[in-house]
Amino acid sequence: MSNRIWRPVFLAFFVTVLCVTLMGASIVDSESASHGDEAAKYQIQSVYEGTDVKIVQFKLGVLSHYSYLMISDGKVLAVDPGRDIDAYINYASGEKLEWVGTFLTHSHADFIAGHTEMAHATGKPVYVSHKSDSEYAHMELGENDMITVGKAFLQIIETPGHTPDSLCGVVGPLSKPEKQEFLFSGDTLFVGSLGRPDLMGGVLPPALLASMMFDTWNNKLAKLAGNVVVLPAHGAGSLCGANLRDEPSSTIAQEKKTNYYLKYVNNKSAFISKILTDLEPAPAYFKENARINRVGPEKVDWSNLTGRKITALPPVTDNGDTYIIDVRDAVVYAEKHIPASVNIGLNGRFESWTGTIVPFGSHLIIVGSMSEIEIAASRLKRVGYNADYLVFDEYVAAGGEIKSSILISPTDLHTRMQHGNAPIIVDVRRRNEWLGMKIGEVINIPLDVIEKQAGMLLNLNEEVVAVCNSAFRSSLAIGLLERAGFKKVSSMSGGADAWITAGLPVVRINEDAKTTAVAAAPSYRHLGLPERISAKQLQQMIKDLPDTFEILDIRPAGQVQDYNPTGAKAVDLAELLESHKWLAGDVPLIIVDRDGTLAMMVAGILSRKTERPIKALLGGIESYWRETEMGPVRDRILAPSVQPLNSPVKQLNQPVMPAKPVKKGAGC
Repeated sequence: MSNRIWRPVFLAFFVTVLCVTLMGASIVDSESASHGDEAAKYQIQSVYEGTDVKIVQFKLGVLSHYSYLMISDGKVLAVDPGRDIDAYINYASGEKLEWVGTFLTHSHADFIAGHTEMAHATGKPVYVSHKSDSEYAHMELGENDMITVGKAFLQIIETPGHTPDSLCGVVGPLSKPEKQEFLFSGDTLFVGSLGRPDLMGGVLPPALLASMMFDTWNNKLAKLAGNVVVLPAHGAGSLCGANLRDEPSSTIAQEKKTNYYLKYVNNKSAFISKILTDLEPAPAYFKENARINRVGPEKVDWSNLTGRKITALPPVTDNGDTYIIDVRDAVVYAEKHIPASVNIGLNGRFESWTGTIVPFGSHLIIVGSMSEIEIAASRLKRVGYNADYLVFDEYVAAGGEIKSSILISPTDLHTRMQHGNAPIIVDVRRRNEWLGMKIGEVINIPLDVIEKQAGMLLNLNEEVVAVCNSAFRSSLAIGLLERAGFKKVSSMSGGADAWITAGLPVVRINEDAKTTAVAAAPSYRHLGLPERISAKQLQQMIKDLPDTFEILDIRPAGQVQDYNPTGAKAVDLAELLESHKWLAGDVPLIIVDRDGTLAMMVAGILSRKTERPIKALLGGIESYWRETEMGPVRDRILAPSVQPLNSPVKQLNQPVMPAKPVKKGAGC
């Protein structure tokens, strides 16, 4: 077989295999992406090499937290460490590194930082802002102050906005002090976002902090070299900002092009309005964690984490100050659990959901096996909670009261919805998730307010089923609804992911018109093969049938802005694959890329998840440009001249000047 024939055959085979492989994967959001054992451990995400410096990036998925070790010439500095510091200590010990200290970009609110733990373990100082009002032993930093780490430096930039004491640190080699290579951006600048300005608990108006952020970007960060690598303290899923992308790093130049908020940096009023709009409510524990970090967290005895053992459990359903947190698997919990206990499994964002649901100062009791209890107690230290514990099997053996709840399958729930006898369906996701996609006519009561609001909206004796994306949060909702007094509560097994996998219809809410479009109930199952549409067909549809289809352009944003088919929307590839909202609707969805290869793969993946018609532009923008822009020009160049029969013959060397295309280049 010749290379000319082999290449397209191999490409087709590769695309097919990749599509089939990816089609079987579940739809992942920032919540469910943090489920699993690995997300609960500090993992090395990336290692960055600079001039005379190496930076090791650690990720803790359950808190969407990034922390760092800055290493140069045998010296090491910790940056924004978590409270359980073994990962940093062990790495430095293995590499035989000498500690310089710990740098804290600000008083974090979403977790207890490891700065005092590091000081105890290393005997080296903690470096923080002179504006932090810190009550522990520390070294104060201000504008242009420098921490030397071996042959490298970390130079301070004061960057108020997220908090008044926020700092960023520029990293470069001492041999070339003008060279800027990395930026520890803390919670000031995220990949795709900025730190939210409303976490100060009323100490400062959010609009004032947003104004500071505007000045921080324009007067300081925007002036850094474009190739400076941005290393933030959080990734997608963190509530310290909105619209974070799921990438571990970026550059200043990339953020100027793609950051959600930086398009407004020439209009202060619009910037402040945008950054204050549509923020999710901050969990109540944020304020307490920020206070603890400022005062200085007490040293943890990691060998003795569990509190008092509960041997006899009195009725607690009427005691709002007691929370029983069952850390077992959702299926096991549904089969048998303590009445009004709340299931927050260890396979997800256990720390942040406990902090969101359980007010500080409550009597917290962990329920599970002894090994599960020990893991839970350790992880709760990350957000500042202490807890007593109860071994579930011992409780049952002692004759303790138990309760069961059902897990209803997506197909059974859909059948009941079709027959008109479905229970009240409560979607417990955050509002922005619910606006993207829902499984039908359901009520949205976000999980963080469901205990307080459900009883005011719903009949306590009515059958209620909770739904979310993966069933982690809906299982959690069972206990909260029981605490609120509901008698018949269940969860939809597998969540919206299982619903879509079963081929059931979904609803997408139009963000502009606030109307809904319902996907028709399937009368047959698709094979999952995407359709192809030619450039000419797409051009005809644009001219003759506007508003009857959607075009999504998955190329990099700069190329989309340069040239795109009329009406095309720029959509990040990861967002398209992860978000449920594009699966809803009954009009065709047309995927566009550079040459059609990636669009076919993406269309194949989406086709297996929805009954919505999915098409890929054959040949991509390159083909569309040739057909719609260069085609008319080529026709004018090549068209034969129409001469009168007796007219002189046109000179062959006479130039023909084509009309100049109006649009820009195709960005190919």
